Amino acid sequence: MVIKKNIDSLKAELPGRCRLIAVSKTQPVSLIRQAYDAGQRLFGENKAQEMAAKQKELPADVEWHMIGHLQTNKVKYIAPFVALIHSVDSEKLLQEINKQALKNNRKIKCLLQVYIAQEETKFGWSIDEIRALLKSDFTTTYPAVEIVGLMGMATFTTDEARIRNEFGSLKHLFDTLQQNELPANVSMMELSMGMSADYKIALQQGSTLIRIGTAIFGERQSQRA
Repeated sequence: MVIKKNIDSLKAELPGRCRLIAVSKTQPVSLIRQAYDAGQRLFGENKAQEMAAKQKELPADVEWHMIGHLQTNKVKYIAPFVALIHSVDSEKLLQEINKQALKNNRKIKCLLQVYIAQEETKFGWSIDEIRALLKSDFTTTYPAVEIVGLMGMATFTTDEARIRNEFGSLKHLFDTLQQNELPANVSMMELSMGMSADYKIALQQGSTLIRIGTAIFGERQSQRA
């Protein structure tokens, strides 16, 4: 019942059309099922093979989101079913997603991960790279990919002003791109930012998808799904 209480509490905080992604990475299927039984349908994983294994054990109406750094050789494991890939951080990865989407006769929805943090361990495109990508012949190059927005991870810090500035810069880019003429298979509908430690700031800055693990499931458990 703790998981249901946590989910209900978080959902009560969400403004407008913002949605909650329950980050289920390393969590056992038994706990994910508790969240499902509490009405949660969006789940986020950071490892492709772990996601694929859990997808087979859980109901078909679960909406699976890939939120972790995705290696090109792992795309094939999730291409048949993934609902949204948040962490698209390179053209090489875009090419592989497009290839696997074509193999599975589907379009795969993606977010472009923008580098907004002051940490070398984070991945993502620069703002200039995003602009250049979207000015290219994107639709012809990636016909089986649908870009539906942006994702960003703030610096891991207690400095709330820095976090607010980083999320604010991503929201500014998002808003600017919404006003631009975009390729046919690109839209700015989703802005994925905010995790357990900083989601309140992300909500203030206009996030439409928050990725919450610890505040739902508690501290991560050893992988035994």
